[in-house]
Amino acid sequence: MATLAGWHVELEFDEDGHRTGAAAMLRLGDGCEMRARGYAMRHPSDPEQLRVGEEIAGARALMDLASQLLQKAHTEIDEVSGKHSFPLKR
Repeated sequence: MATLAGWHVELEFDEDGHRTGAAAMLRLGDGCEMRARGYAMRHPSDPEQLRVGEEIAGARALMDLASQLLQKAHTEIDEVSGKHSFPLKR
């Protein structure tokens, strides 16, 4: 089976004390770039687990990207069809 399209997602993380941030960028085949951020905060009494903070912050950034991608798709459907489409609710 041939690959029809490929997307590239980049994730970068930063940590500042008890806060972990993730910056995500998605490049689509039509040249569009979407960007999102996600954060995780560690309670001061919790042990330091950088990987867990990255996973939470990264997941939140990817959830935001997914939401943006759905909105983009529905906007394009509406433009072509002339009708309002209804995105799935989470």
